[in-house]
Amino acid sequence: MSTLPNSEDLAEPDALAPSGEERTGDDGGKRIEGRSPWLLAWQRLRRDRVAMFSLAVIVLIVLMAIFAPLATTITGHPVNEQYRTTGLTADGLPKGPSSQFWLGTDDLGRDILVRIAYGARISLLVGVVATALTVVIGVVVGLAAGFLGGIVDTILARLIDVVLSIPFLLVAIALVSITGPSLLVTVLVIGFFSWASVGRIVRGQVLSLREREFVEAARSLGASNGRIMFVDILPNVLAQVIVYASLLIPVVIVVEATLSFLGLGLAPPTADWGGMISESQNYYTTAWWFVVFPGAALLVTTLAFNLLGDGVRDAFDPRSDRLIP
Repeated sequence: MSTLPNSEDLAEPDALAPSGEERTGDDGGKRIEGRSPWLLAWQRLRRDRVAMFSLAVIVLIVLMAIFAPLATTITGHPVNEQYRTTGLTADGLPKGPSSQFWLGTDDLGRDILVRIAYGARISLLVGVVATALTVVIGVVVGLAAGFLGGIVDTILARLIDVVLSIPFLLVAIALVSITGPSLLVTVLVIGFFSWASVGRIVRGQVLSLREREFVEAARSLGASNGRIMFVDILPNVLAQVIVYASLLIPVVIVVEATLSFLGLGLAPPTADWGGMISESQNYYTTAWWFVVFPGAALLVTTLAFNLLGDGVRDAFDPRSDRLIP
């Protein structure tokens, strides 16, 4: 006659296994513990060698920007100091790389290495701050349009269409030329004309999420619209926002450099990569280092951010074939 099993017999054989570890089933095979999408994304990103190398390059550029005064201390050359005697040839041309000026000098006899280090501050500051402003405006508008719907969605959706139809670079050049070049104006102009793309992405995601069961449950519990949008829905669209932001930073850096190249960025003598490239136009045949090194700094920075953004995009892709490391 069979007997009823006791509670110990009913217990799963792996019930006491430590949390977060692989457990062995009855058939001797290993079962995979559930992991959050954020953890899975980080594990995929960490295995992406190109993305990790790009991240290391970005960290080095950030450190160079933070410790730019150290370059002045090591070389003994202030960022805007003009060495017309030792930094220029007898013909008044920039001097090439040497033990005194490691990356050569510009047309005014200033140290290019020091100016590149200080220029990194401007490019990174504008890239990060303008992108943050873009994301904040785009997320708020996209959430409101997608969740509230009705007349609010109609107005905000048409506003997004209008902003996207504006020729950004031409209007940015016109505004900066009217108000005058400054760091604040550059950030505001880039942020104002870039948020519409983020808003459209967020709006589309929210439209597909607002009728889900967890939103209905929050409504039934009496949660306010603001709480539902920012506490319940926003975390579900955050991955897309992060991917877009990581790819937007290099675009913003290039736009800032373009404005500076056209003379509409920061006012001289502020060290800026776009301004340095502009100043080297008349010397590229006689002083190659004048254009190559600032251009290389801009190229390496934007390329590193783009490659990292591609890695972040692949890491958050649920269809990735690297789902399980």
